[in-house]
Amino acid sequence: MSRKPRSPTPPGPRNQQGIGLDEAVARAQAHWNAGQTDQAELLCQQVLAVWPGHADASHLLGVIAHAYGNLDLALDYLRRACQAPRAPAVYLSNLAEMCRQRGLLAEGETAGRRAVALDAGLIGGWNNLGIVLQEAGKYEESLACLERVIALSPDYAEAHNNLGNTLNRLGRLDRAQGHYQRALALKPNYAEAHGNLVKLLNDLGEPDEALISARRAIDCNPRHGDAYINAAAVEIARGRHAEALRWLDSLLSFAPGHAGALAARSGALKHLNRDDEALDSARRAVALAPDNQEANNALGQALQALGRFEEALTVYERSATLPSLQPETALVNKAVLLMEVGRTEEARVTFDQALVVNPRSTAVWFNRADLKTFKADDTEIGRMETLLASGDVQSRCDRMSLHFALGKAWLDAGDADRAFAHLGQGNRMKRAAISFNAEASVRWLDAIAEAFPADLFARHAGGGEPSDLPVFIVGIPRSGTTLLEQILASHSQVHGAGELKVVSRMVEQAMGSDHRPLGFPQLVSSLLPGDPARMGRHYLAAVSALAPGSRRVVDKMPANFLYAGLIHLMLPNARIIHCHRDPVDTCLSCYTKLFSDEQAFTYDQAELGRFYRGYETLMAHWRAVLPPDRFIEVEYEQVVADIETQARRMIAFSGLEWQDSCLEFHKSRRPVKTASVNQVRQPIYRGSVGRWKPYERHLGPLLAALEMANRG
Repeated sequence: MSRKPRSPTPPGPRNQQGIGLDEAVARAQAHWNAGQTDQAELLCQQVLAVWPGHADASHLLGVIAHAYGNLDLALDYLRRACQAPRAPAVYLSNLAEMCRQRGLLAEGETAGRRAVALDAGLIGGWNNLGIVLQEAGKYEESLACLERVIALSPDYAEAHNNLGNTLNRLGRLDRAQGHYQRALALKPNYAEAHGNLVKLLNDLGEPDEALISARRAIDCNPRHGDAYINAAAVEIARGRHAEALRWLDSLLSFAPGHAGALAARSGALKHLNRDDEALDSARRAVALAPDNQEANNALGQALQALGRFEEALTVYERSATLPSLQPETALVNKAVLLMEVGRTEEARVTFDQALVVNPRSTAVWFNRADLKTFKADDTEIGRMETLLASGDVQSRCDRMSLHFALGKAWLDAGDADRAFAHLGQGNRMKRAAISFNAEASVRWLDAIAEAFPADLFARHAGGGEPSDLPVFIVGIPRSGTTLLEQILASHSQVHGAGELKVVSRMVEQAMGSDHRPLGFPQLVSSLLPGDPARMGRHYLAAVSALAPGSRRVVDKMPANFLYAGLIHLMLPNARIIHCHRDPVDTCLSCYTKLFSDEQAFTYDQAELGRFYRGYETLMAHWRAVLPPDRFIEVEYEQVVADIETQARRMIAFSGLEWQDSCLEFHKSRRPVKTASVNQVRQPIYRGSVGRWKPYERHLGPLLAALEMANRG
């Protein structure tokens, strides 16, 4: 958020001993006001040569150094000025602001408090103290300071903007919006207020209006960095990561050393699966701003995406010690990483620490809900309900996360009515924020089947890359794909690579190429004889380095069910395992999850059911056209009922010798990043079979869409 301090305020001359010195400072002040910096600086230096402790000369030199970007020198002069026994309050106020800019929040707070103690009517003093307290996370105290500024100076546009920022951090978005708008009424071309409205409007679920504010901010000040960064955040929230990258690259074109832009760019690149570039961007951000928590968090996330978990953990631990407007973020990132690597108890402790830092953090409540089983009398359910009801959480995304967390909690506690009330609201909020056409999606699934007739495989026989390294596990999310991967990956010769997006990225690149500007599956009709092998080699180049020495690498991207035919063309010796689970259990599990990656078909029961039927039709087609020694189906319920039989079947299908370790999959410490991260740390759980039946009366639209309304 952009904030506006009072500009450092030079004083007029004061009567002290040594009239000549005071007159010299007065002349220096006049030179400075006239833009004659050299003369002003020379006179002040001459005064200090005679009287090293002269407060006014030291202060003016600090103001000059600050104006020319030498913050450390400015701080040195301001500290000396403030050591004078009768240093005026404005000197201390300016010191507070310079300390804030340097990240020295404790020193800045001390100076700010001294300033307003000396002069309770000093508007700039209360304003600067309010900003320092805001950045220190002391929001209620910041609120009191900035409200006092408004009381003293109702038409002070910058104070309204600053107060809006504090209210924003307190979650009081409606009041924050009012103060931003008041700032703009007083100062229509106030770029910072326009830029701050971008994030707020996005949080309120108004992304189009948010982008309008971003453009207004940039019209007012084409170099206002926060407007670009906040606009990129709007696009990322909508899943438009390439658009986000365009905003950030525009900022970096004129400000290549903008650490915040580089950190945000790292996040956009990570969403685009350009992980090496994301790491490079994050490293550049940290090099430019070593003590910036956002930059360090970006570095940790980039390392985490590349599987460098211990390095990421070290970065998060350091990041948690750095000042930030969102101090709990590093702890949340650390806890999620600990969950992924199976250090569940440490994750729980870290989430608890984050709640101490910010009890209103929905990121903590949302992620932490998966770590426990709630009872009906659990006080934490009441705390989450209170957060929703109190009005302190007004961000659309935060409220949506709380609804999903409470839906899970009430399901655990056995109160289906309350659970589905929250799940319904959370899903409606998510559905309203995304673009999805269920009927068009089903037609697309049908088109994929039509594009891969049996004779297509005959025409391309022998044309693919012959490696048998890959094993693909495909299916609808929440169908058990993570469990199957965990079983296979417990074999010493198998590497579980998780949900790779290599195939989908290859398709996207082919769709966007100059010589083949077609969509999928239309591009299949234009495949040249050498294309399948070339694509197969491209895939192997991307995954072989993940596990040198392994005989099999498992790619567990469920959505690869769309590309099973293409996979067989380019890698005819690859194995494809389709994981299937009871349709209603699968869809119910999808409906209860707020996915980190977009699963647009899951947020409306009727759409979910229609998409599922289209998926089943496509899988029936793959079953008919793919060879049975390269494509098998595994029923989740059969795995739960008899894990050894199904595990042996999968290992044999993968061309490997049996190992008993495959039955102890839950003991594996390999990282897991999916929504099933906690379930696969447990032995086989049979309670998930037939899970939907107690909730039948809440699933009417889903059952009707699945044409299973009368199912017993």
